[in-house]
Amino acid sequence: MFPIIEMNKVSWFRENKTILNQVDWQVSRGEHWAVLGLNGSGKTTLLNMINGYIWPTEGHMSVLGHPFGTVDLRDLRKSIGWVSSSLQEKLYASDKTQHVVISGKHASIGLYEKPSEEDFEQAKQLMQRLSCFHLYDRTYQSCSQGEKQKVLIARALMAAPKLLILDEATNGLDFLSREALLASINELAQGPDAPTLLFVTHHIEEILPVFNQSLLIRRGEVFAKGASRDVLTSEGLSSFFETQVEVNWQSERPWLSIPNKA
Repeated sequence: MFPIIEMNKVSWFRENKTILNQVDWQVSRGEHWAVLGLNGSGKTTLLNMINGYIWPTEGHMSVLGHPFGTVDLRDLRKSIGWVSSSLQEKLYASDKTQHVVISGKHASIGLYEKPSEEDFEQAKQLMQRLSCFHLYDRTYQSCSQGEKQKVLIARALMAAPKLLILDEATNGLDFLSREALLASINELAQGPDAPTLLFVTHHIEEILPVFNQSLLIRRGEVFAKGASRDVLTSEGLSSFFETQVEVNWQSERPWLSIPNKA
């Protein structure tokens, strides 16, 4: 069984500045990881590298069992789904939701090929799976922020990816919309044919029980990695954030607070 992601002493430099430094990380099949880091920590660079948009300056890495340098990265990307709030801005607002979903099969913005009946059926099934089938045949612009994110996840699943990256997928959502989206992600992750999930977030309370592994990245370096229960502790996160915090686990999710010093 090959690892989904394997990074060995990976570094990346830009303009004499170290963005990633000696990153060692392995994601095995069957694991779902949360990735936590402050702005400027190197998370986006890490994701760009996993997707093959940039190469390590130093070190070695492989994704889905393919060492970089031995595979056409354009083909590799077809097996990786990447959902981010920035993608919303690139899609055509007047497109019907099912067309947005089907466009994921071709990794295109908009549809330029006539979809087959099988394409429409697959889009229906994915939208049902993510509890957003009620949006079928509506325009993308008429959907709420949370509904758009569900459509984008369905779009990413259209190509049956082996790895799905959810990059701050809850950005801009109110509490109820966020919890509805997290419930859909939780259900997706527990499916028998679920891809390996990377869930990138700033907020530890969004780390669901299915994300049983966590990676903390700070200033371009791996600060901690391993079982979420072991990594997401008061002591560990106080050191990570360089300020005193408390972590309380409720309903198998960690919740962060700053202790009252009064």
